[in-house]
Amino acid sequence: MKSAIRFTVITIFPEMVADVLNYGVIGKALDKGLIDLVTINPRDFSKDKHKRVDERPFGGGAGMVMIYDPLAATVEYLKQQDKDLRLSFLSPHGKTLNQDTVNQLAKEPHIVLLCGRYEGIDQRFIDKYVDNEISLGDFVISGGELAAATIIDAIARQVHGVLGDEDSAKTDSFMDNTLGTPQYTRSETLKTKGVPEILLSGNHAKIAEWRATQALKITHLRRPDLLDK
Repeated sequence: MKSAIRFTVITIFPEMVADVLNYGVIGKALDKGLIDLVTINPRDFSKDKHKRVDERPFGGGAGMVMIYDPLAATVEYLKQQDKDLRLSFLSPHGKTLNQDTVNQLAKEPHIVLLCGRYEGIDQRFIDKYVDNEISLGDFVISGGELAAATIIDAIARQVHGVLGDEDSAKTDSFMDNTLGTPQYTRSETLKTKGVPEILLSGNHAKIAEWRATQALKITHLRRPDLLDK
């Protein structure tokens, strides 16, 4: 498990990111200082008297585009504090997020995520400052804030002390290119009806073997592409 990690999110809606993460094990991890979250608003670096960060695109077309200048000033400010900063832009043009990407990001001590808005960001900023583009999938949402919160949640699960049982992260779906096994627990209504007998046997070696087999079976049925890896 990884030690404490720092996240910086560049967003015009900083409260949105913080609010989403303020629940459950991630909220507790923030309270305990196991993970550090900083949000920075590019409006604070806009020289426009109205603090605008968007403008109509050259060539016309629908919507607005985020302006180069305040974004560049934001990143330059951050680079004064971390000269090795790597910037990940949350964009539909990016590589689709998967567990491998999460695991790679989790190795970094400082993760900087840029949340786009409107119709996109001036390409000149992307060309100069963006190191990595990440997409949640083949669909469009209104901005990168929910994507940033999703990535932070996924990475934070691997930080030492965030989960009550650290083996939970190791046995998550996708960690070994398989899906998780079916789970059963106590029920006042059902008692132990329908629970596989092996799970009640107390034989931990046999239970581990059963779970491994079930993981392979369910992955073969629902996500055979994972087994190709």
